[in-house]
Amino acid sequence: MATQAHRLYTPEEYLAMERQAEFRSEYVHGEIFAMSGGSRAHSYIAGNAYRLLGNQLEGRSCAPFGSDMRVLVNPGGLYTYPDVSIACDPQFSDSAVDTLTNPIVIVEVLSPSTEAYDRGLKFAYYRRQASISHYVLIAQDQPHVELYTRQEDDKWLLTEINSLEGDVNLDAIGCKLPINKLYDRVEFSARPEFA
Repeated sequence: MATQAHRLYTPEEYLAMERQAEFRSEYVHGEIFAMSGGSRAHSYIAGNAYRLLGNQLEGRSCAPFGSDMRVLVNPGGLYTYPDVSIACDPQFSDSAVDTLTNPIVIVEVLSPSTEAYDRGLKFAYYRRQASISHYVLIAQDQPHVELYTRQEDDKWLLTEINSLEGDVNLDAIGCKLPINKLYDRVEFSARPEFA
């Protein structure tokens, strides 16, 4: 029995389709994956992170971008839409100015359907992107934030916060995310796993 070959797309084909698509998709080495919608908690957390960072970056050369900004990681390998990205003196892949190439901070709000990908393959790509200094993963079902910070030897240092107290310190851009403000309006239905 013969199997049908899996269709792979070039980055140019992906961008041509994506720029006319009604719904967003991510691109991973030739494969295209549709993105699903988020929950209310996901929306609150991503919005809070964007607002908090945007307020702190006002008047500076670093700018926040929401989930509508496509990010090119490891040229040609991954096109993705982080929940929040920050770039200093933002650079884009072409004149369409819709694909950021130099993020310094990436923030992802974890969802059951994407958590393994955000922690695994996507983080592997982010680690290879020289411009990225901080990768922030935020749980939406309990107060839990993981901050990965690139060290001088290209190793990554993990800092975890498991309560509504404290700050996520983004030293590369001189900003802080207060945990209690990050989770503003989010209601937790179950007892936190890390309590």
